[in-house]
Amino acid sequence: MKKTNFDIYLEEQLKDPVFAERFEKAGEAWDVALQITALREKAGLSQKDLAHKLHTSQQQISRLESFSYEGHSLSMLRRVADVLGATVHVSLVPAESNRHGIVSESKAHYSARRKSLTRRRWSRRLTGWCMRCTA
Repeated sequence: MKKTNFDIYLEEQLKDPVFAERFEKAGEAWDVALQITALREKAGLSQKDLAHKLHTSQQQISRLESFSYEGHSLSMLRRVADVLGATVHVSLVPAESNRHGIVSESKAHYSARRKSLTRRRWSRRLTGWCMRCTA
């Protein structure tokens, strides 16, 4: 098969390691979008129908099925899978081995401190409220 201009251009761009890495990660986001779309269509549902079953908006379903969207949450993917009769499988693979299964482009940052501060604030509010009630 003869190579198109795009094929030649892509081969050149893939020689750049930074571009190659971003291209691979974009492909992973495409995989998620294609799987959701295929399962939804197999179930005979429109985006609006699926949104109704998930108690969300059609725009959110459209976002999940977008090839450029990378903000998929595990909880939303589980909800979608449950409605569409599927399961979610996530793989975390060491960086030195094959990178298949990685969906997010950057590391997720979780803050346990923020949660504990929130609990402390609520505790103080409840304590203050209880003291006012007994005074």
